[in-house]
Amino acid sequence: MAIWFARLSVDRWRLSLGREARGCEEGEGADALPTVLITETAHGPRIEAANAAGHASGARPGMMLADARTVCPDIQTAPADPAGDLDFLEKLALWSQRWGPWSALDPPDGVLVDITAAAHLFGGERRLLADVEAAFARRKLMTRAAIAPTAGAAWALAHYGPARAILAQQESGAQRLADLPAAALRLDTDVLTILRRLGLKRLGDLANIAAGAINREEAAARDAIHRRFRNRKSPSANPLIRLDQLLGRVPEPLLPVVPQHAPMVQRRVIEPIRHRSLLDQVLADLARDMVRELEGRGEGARRLELGMWRVDGEVQVRTLELASATREASHITRLFADRLEGVDAGFGIETVRLHASWAEPLALSQGDVEQAAERHGTSLNALIDRLSVRLGAQAVRRPVPFASHLPERAQRWQPPMEPPPVPPPGTQASAPVCERPIKLLDRAEPIAVLYASPDGLPQRFRWRGNVYEVMRVEGPERIAPEWWRERSTARLRDYYRIEDSEGRRYWIYRHGLDGDGRGGAPDWYLQGIFA
Repeated sequence: MAIWFARLSVDRWRLSLGREARGCEEGEGADALPTVLITETAHGPRIEAANAAGHASGARPGMMLADARTVCPDIQTAPADPAGDLDFLEKLALWSQRWGPWSALDPPDGVLVDITAAAHLFGGERRLLADVEAAFARRKLMTRAAIAPTAGAAWALAHYGPARAILAQQESGAQRLADLPAAALRLDTDVLTILRRLGLKRLGDLANIAAGAINREEAAARDAIHRRFRNRKSPSANPLIRLDQLLGRVPEPLLPVVPQHAPMVQRRVIEPIRHRSLLDQVLADLARDMVRELEGRGEGARRLELGMWRVDGEVQVRTLELASATREASHITRLFADRLEGVDAGFGIETVRLHASWAEPLALSQGDVEQAAERHGTSLNALIDRLSVRLGAQAVRRPVPFASHLPERAQRWQPPMEPPPVPPPGTQASAPVCERPIKLLDRAEPIAVLYASPDGLPQRFRWRGNVYEVMRVEGPERIAPEWWRERSTARLRDYYRIEDSEGRRYWIYRHGLDGDGRGGAPDWYLQGIFA
């Protein structure tokens, strides 16, 4: 079953307006005025949605606000909120699971519900659709719903079919949907433009060409469609894929919406908080409550949001991200203490709420050295958290291994909050064949080497103005260039571990081979020093 919220953004704006100002019946008085939701762009405000009065005045989505005001100078504006609309749609998808075992989002304004073997619980499919429309009508949401064997067919009927349309399993989808426009295939705007230029305006036109040819003209048209769209793998850019999904020839995977119950604790105080000491005490109590909540769920917090509601209605939020999952109350309190410096209590804070928006599994364990160190502020993770809070997340980086044999590319730097990169399936970072030095130079330095032959072992080398006698040599370890990112003239490297007359060990390499056709004589570089 596909549910289309035809005016999701406007309905949500109207409902929020009605909750904020109870003077009019759910905002209906304000909705009677021509109003548009706008987004700021480089060329000026652009209309994202319009209410019924706005549509009647000539405003359309995608139109610039300046153009709309030439038609209706008295048009009202309100900021669009795509993120809030998506969050609202996700809540509607979860609530729609009352009609089926699972549901999926269909952005930006739709929900898909699996009602397999569930329609009889509501008295049949027609009564199910009537119940859907009545349920959302009570919530003042404009909807259209349809039922079909596939998600694509249900979407097409909900958007372009008759009200409460039902496509039975035994019916032919190609014949029943033949009169719908090509836009019912959920295609991109440029693809619809191409189809209109080709004269394919209905699903029936496209289905006849894709199914087979009767004469030479239809065969040429079918070949032209295949040639034009065969390299487009995205379903929304390929009408043939969308048509096969609509008719059930190709499966269309859907991602179910799973409810997430994030841990949350709060305090409502009798007397509003105006002093920092009292706020710190409430924060410590909330941290202990959050630890108990997380411990009962077997989780640890990675992101915490502290919300403070003032008496005058203003809300202040402080967010904290942690390097690793934790359930240490003192650690949470200490980190939030730095974030509360600029809090303006105003006439007082009456509600404080701590919300763990990101939590990870954290098994119960006995106290060990690392946990004791974290309690005393000497743990590495605790240090990363404190530096990130004081200096900012962008000022802290950590090295992570990278799958490359070249030493200067074997590690990368990333923010401490991000998880380490996962290699693609089927690949594995190969371990180095030979021992690597503890200290690598930031950039390999050129050296002058004396050797018996161009391919021989080094006997003496000059580095930073000093000459070193080579007493022992181990190698070579050959490392080929990364052909997928280097030019064809890139040269290979032969690495040697050498020891001088005073027992100091170095890691040098010869860049290129004599006569390899990729340059002149090979060059020598020193890249690392052993302990």
